[in-house]
Amino acid sequence: MAAVELEWIPETLYNTAISAVVDNYSRSRRDIRSLPENIQFDVYYKLYQQGRLCQLGGEFCELEVFAKVLRASDKRHLLHHCFQALMDHGVKVASVLANSFSRRCSYIAESDAHVKEKAIQFGFVLGGFLSDAGWYGDAEKVFLSCLQLCTLHSEVLHCYRAVECCVRLLHVRNGNCKYHLGEETFKLAQSYMDKLAKHGHQANKAALYGELCALLFAKSHYDEAYRWCIEAMKEISPGLPVKVVVDVLRQASKACVVKREFRKAEQLIKHAVFLAREHFGHKHPKYSDTLLDYGFYLLNVDNICQSVAIYQTALDIRQSVFGGKNIHVATAHEDLAYSSYVHQYSSGKFDNALFHAERAIDIITHILPEDHLLLASSKRVKALILEEIAIDCHNKETEERLLQEAHDLHLSSLQLAKKAFGEFNVQTAKHYGNLGRLYQSMRKFKDAEEMHIKAIQIKEQLLGHEDYEVALSVGHLASLYNYDMNQYEDAERLYLRSIAIGKKLFGEGYSGLEYDYRGLIKLYNSVGNYEKVFEYHNVLSNWNRLRDRQFAVADALEDVNTTPQQTQEVVQAFLLAQSLGPTRPCLA
Repeated sequence: MAAVELEWIPETLYNTAISAVVDNYSRSRRDIRSLPENIQFDVYYKLYQQGRLCQLGGEFCELEVFAKVLRASDKRHLLHHCFQALMDHGVKVASVLANSFSRRCSYIAESDAHVKEKAIQFGFVLGGFLSDAGWYGDAEKVFLSCLQLCTLHSEVLHCYRAVECCVRLLHVRNGNCKYHLGEETFKLAQSYMDKLAKHGHQANKAALYGELCALLFAKSHYDEAYRWCIEAMKEISPGLPVKVVVDVLRQASKACVVKREFRKAEQLIKHAVFLAREHFGHKHPKYSDTLLDYGFYLLNVDNICQSVAIYQTALDIRQSVFGGKNIHVATAHEDLAYSSYVHQYSSGKFDNALFHAERAIDIITHILPEDHLLLASSKRVKALILEEIAIDCHNKETEERLLQEAHDLHLSSLQLAKKAFGEFNVQTAKHYGNLGRLYQSMRKFKDAEEMHIKAIQIKEQLLGHEDYEVALSVGHLASLYNYDMNQYEDAERLYLRSIAIGKKLFGEGYSGLEYDYRGLIKLYNSVGNYEKVFEYHNVLSNWNRLRDRQFAVADALEDVNTTPQQTQEVVQAFLLAQSLGPTRPCLA
């Protein structure tokens, strides 16, 4: 009888042997540690599959064991499964390993340089894993211990190691929203660069400048982020690790997006997606990183439907790799929640968006302090969704409850943003604008006006008078004046300003124009200007036809070139375009 006809198919001899070892784990424990790392890992993975997490935790909490497991680099995604399961189970393996490594570094402080170098190299691997897994605080502790070892010697090698350590430290501090410490880390890295220069040595600065770009972007210092992304792009050269190249391309693309340099952003992020997919594979976390930034680009060029699909793919990858209560999964949930909210804004179907927003908040509050900055954006997204659900609700009591919950979330987000960034920041301005919209829904019109004007003033000073963010707030104030305060002249002026900015940045088919056009139709009806009513009905009809044509496109991932330019060609094209001045913004 053929094997496929059997109800039970025997395991391979290797798997049977692994199972036998696991069945006799308590007696074989010491012998298991002498096995080659790949076989040793397979034994531990079998423990994980059988749900024997206490025994697995006992093994992984020992630094020597985990060091050996990390050497099975081709099974890293399986290691993430085990590690996350232990963290979800309450085994604080990340902090145990970080503390163990820190103690080891203090023990070897007086040892020779070779011993320290070996410890630093292991620290980079351990800290890198913890960083990739999203446990930034523990990774930070590991890298700080490595940095301490680097400072004990003044040799050129240790300066190189210190620079590398600072780059890694800056990355985890960015991820954990420790921006002030991140700035100090960058300055420290520069001081080591200067020491190297004095000895006639030069370290590549691509990764360092890329991380600085990420820091400045997170703080909404968009002009500076854009300038440093250019410097990072100049540092890309043959021989750089693909991961560094991909990360620089990603950060540069995001900086281009917020500067409305969409042609440049498109070329950079598509190449990053291609590189990550080709080098790491379509199930790798690095590929999901590029997809989140591709989704960000698509959302900002108004290709909302495609951005939702891309964000969903990124979330699927992160859930398959990490699962559980993991910060990388939470950020993917949040991005998908916001894009789904925007996508379904006109339909009012917010169940999916609300689900993902609540999942993001649940995960973040489980693993981070309740005042962590990462909660600000997740709470903001949930508040926006609750407000729209409340507006469409026919039960007055439910409406008031939802609006009050949205109000509490917005206030919490605003306080977190002000604490982190201060009053004069784009993120703070966004929260003021969100409160303005909410107060309008709560029929607190003077409070709404005050919030919108605050948001506009901050955005104009930081971004200029013709930025997308300014147009958004101007349109919201116009809506308040038009629908609730009967200030029709002011509303008309603001609508026309919002329309002009939107068309200049995104073209005639920009989705945000619909609300301005409908607002003008209502306004002109209210003042009896029926000629203008007819005119804007025609404008709205033409807009609808443009929208129907504009995004009848193929899958956005299919649109990523399968035979792209070489990386150096992409870099040179970007730098050449930069030298020629800003490109004309356009939709993809």
